[in-house]
Amino acid sequence: MSERFGMDTKEWASIGKGLLIAAVGAGLTYLTQWISGADFGDYTPMIVAALSVLTNLVRKWTTVNK
Repeated sequence: MSERFGMDTKEWASIGKGLLIAAVGAGLTYLTQWISGADFGDYTPMIVAALSVLTNLVRKWTTVNK
């Protein structure tokens, strides 16, 4: 396997999944703000984090039997 920066392909894939989960969490936050008209203000980073965790949880639930 090819290694870059001391990580193999599997580790890079894991980083990519984490990046995608964080992006989905941020996207859901801003979509929620846009649809509802709510302004989360100072709580936006916490909501992004919570929605990212929720996204990861849903991903885990949907792949548990695969």
